[in-house]
Amino acid sequence: MSTPRDRDGDAFDDGRADGPAGWQEPAHLGGEGGRGGGKDTPDSWQPPGWDLPAVEPAGREARPEPWQPPAADQRTSDEPPPGERRRGLGGLLGSRPTPGEVPDAPAGQPIMVPPADPWGTQAWAMSVGWVLSDGTAPEDEPLTALVQSAPVRPGRDDRASRVLRGRGNGLDLVAFDIVSPVGRSFVSTHAVTAAPVLGEVPAFRLSPARMWRHGTGGLVQVPSPDPEFDRRWVLLAAADGPQVRRLVEDPLVRQLLLGSDDGDELWSAVGFVAAVRPDGNRPQLIEHHARLLAAVVAALAAAR
Repeated sequence: MSTPRDRDGDAFDDGRADGPAGWQEPAHLGGEGGRGGGKDTPDSWQPPGWDLPAVEPAGREARPEPWQPPAADQRTSDEPPPGERRRGLGGLLGSRPTPGEVPDAPAGQPIMVPPADPWGTQAWAMSVGWVLSDGTAPEDEPLTALVQSAPVRPGRDDRASRVLRGRGNGLDLVAFDIVSPVGRSFVSTHAVTAAPVLGEVPAFRLSPARMWRHGTGGLVQVPSPDPEFDRRWVLLAAADGPQVRRLVEDPLVRQLLLGSDDGDELWSAVGFVAAVRPDGNRPQLIEHHARLLAAVVAALAAAR
């Protein structure tokens, strides 16, 4: 029985070594040159998954990408945004140490980063004179109520951990991770930076419009004079009034939020004004939150 490839003079052969005139083997079967002996072409067919990505050398573990501030917010801790009025936004105490180096140590001296501090946040905090806590100190007790008031719907057993305290941008600040129990350990789910404030501060939530919001019963939306801001951000408060309205009327608050990636939420509760993001704390994230809090606290104070 003959087949199209049998050279016995049938209609597919025509007696020529390369087949009938004009005929060429399809590209996926060998492309130019035909019959599997030709050179590869861009159209050459390969089974799916044939080209696999290069693997990492044995023993090297993949590491998640660190949080980076939005492009509009990538500046050093002592540089305000272009055109920003200062209001004491001078940055935190000192700059961040170079990754892999010990502050005030000879250049290039390695630092042993413990597993609990993969991003060097605690090392950075100590380099700028901040105080560390594990979340169980007496002064950490108010943080339990702050965690439960967060607009991120925390679990009943979530708590504050990896607590850092110090001054920055003219404010007393406390930064910590919200951690959730997983098995016999805890994992960081959110990063919080908060500023304790004196006097009465109305309860509010300032959230990106794209985010789903829970527990907003009884809150009213407070509009701003800027349609673009209202398109991207939503201010909710227990009652409309000059103090909360000042938050969205303040040009610096709007400038900082519109220059961000709409990834943070701000709220007030139990004597704090706080900012939260679903991430573990990094030095740059703490500084980013500190700038937002400095503008928000100043706007609230100006309306009193």
